[in-house]
Amino acid sequence: MISGTGPDEDLLKKFIAGFDYPMFVVTTVDPAEGTRAGCLVGFTTQTSIEPFRFLVCLSRLNRTYRVAGNAGLLAVHVVGEDDEQQELAALFGEETGDEVDKFARCAWRPGPGGVPLLAASPRRLVGAIEGRFDLGDHVGFLLRPVHVEIDSADRPMGFEDLPDMDPGHPAG
Repeated sequence: MISGTGPDEDLLKKFIAGFDYPMFVVTTVDPAEGTRAGCLVGFTTQTSIEPFRFLVCLSRLNRTYRVAGNAGLLAVHVVGEDDEQQELAALFGEETGDEVDKFARCAWRPGPGGVPLLAASPRRLVGAIEGRFDLGDHVGFLLRPVHVEIDSADRPMGFEDLPDMDPGHPAG
C-alpha cells in the first residue's frame, strides 16, 4: 500500500525536465453569446488512433476554460518556430481575455461553428467536445475532429522554445 503525500515537487520537476512538449493555441466561442477566447496550451495528446481523438487540457483559472464550458467546439492551432509564431505564443500566453481582446491583435477568421481560426498557425484542427474530465487544476476536453487545415508541416514550437513570458493567469 502506498501512502503519504507523494514525491517532493522538486523531484517531479526534475522528472519532467527536458520533456519538450509541443505548444498549441486553443480557441473557442460561446455560440449563445458569441464570446471568443483563446490561450496557449502545452498539455495535449492524441488519445486514440481509430477513431482519432485528441485531448486538450485547460486550466480552471483560464478564461478560455470558462468560455469552453458553454462551447461545443475547440480549435487547436499548432504554434510554429518562426518570429510570427513567437508573437502568437506571447499574445495567447501572456495576455488574458479578461482584459484584452486578443483577436483584435491577430489575423483570424471564423471556422466551423464560428470558432476562431488563427491565420498565422501552420496547422489547425477543430474538434467537437465529446467529454470533459477533471484532471486536478486542469480539465481535459476530449475532441472528435470535424475539420483540419494544413498549410505547413513544419516542426512545432516546443516548450523550451517559448519566449520568456509572464502568464495572463497563474498556471494552477
